[in-house]
Amino acid sequence: MEKTTGLRENKKLRTRRQLAATALELFLERGFDAVSVADVAAAAEVSKPTLFRYFPSKEDLVLDRFADHQDEAARIVRDRPAGQTPVGAVRTHFLGALAERDPITGLCDHPGVLAFQRLLYSTASLESRMSHYTDREVELLAAVLEAESVRPLAARLAATHLVAVRHALGRENYLRMDAGQSADAAYPAAVIDAEEAFAMLADGLDKTLPGAETETGAEAEADPGAKADPRAEAAPGA
Repeated sequence: MEKTTGLRENKKLRTRRQLAATALELFLERGFDAVSVADVAAAAEVSKPTLFRYFPSKEDLVLDRFADHQDEAARIVRDRPAGQTPVGAVRTHFLGALAERDPITGLCDHPGVLAFQRLLYSTASLESRMSHYTDREVELLAAVLEAESVRPLAARLAATHLVAVRHALGRENYLRMDAGQSADAAYPAAVIDAEEAFAMLADGLDKTLPGAETETGAEAEADPGAKADPRAEAAPGA
């Protein structure tokens, strides 16, 4: 029974990927607005109802790949080393991704990646639909922060800022690529932007979110009544 279920799920995944790949090829060739859902269904040899079972909207055919990254910020913060702040964790991860030219940072000059990003940023309905995925990112990250005893409103505000910075940096880097810079040439400026952006967040968030006391030891010593980091307390041998 388990094997049958696994085979069924694998088939669904393959179908989903095929539909998304077929749609993207058509959108890049003709333009997003010039291709209908019926066109995609016909090219993929499925019915429209079948396509809508996998993707609730035409925009999701393009944006579904972002679903794999919706929990990324939440995972980065949840799995960070004891004593590291949420801002510090997201900063470290983003800088590492820049060094690897990860497409999620916008600092990637691969022609296929650039074509996809150009489609995304030049299509109003796609940018509008992106808010659905961004909202989910914020929700998941806020839940992690709440689990660390951050008040709900503060958790949502912090998550909103962290997610917004990641997206803003990604778009700025894409604009550099779209203007003709190579990823290697744009890398130093991208690092400067990231450092500045996360420093701005650290000035505020790191004073209130878990991990600040351990990461900034001098400040902790000056404030003996500071809140202890629950992650550090839970660490083995603490």
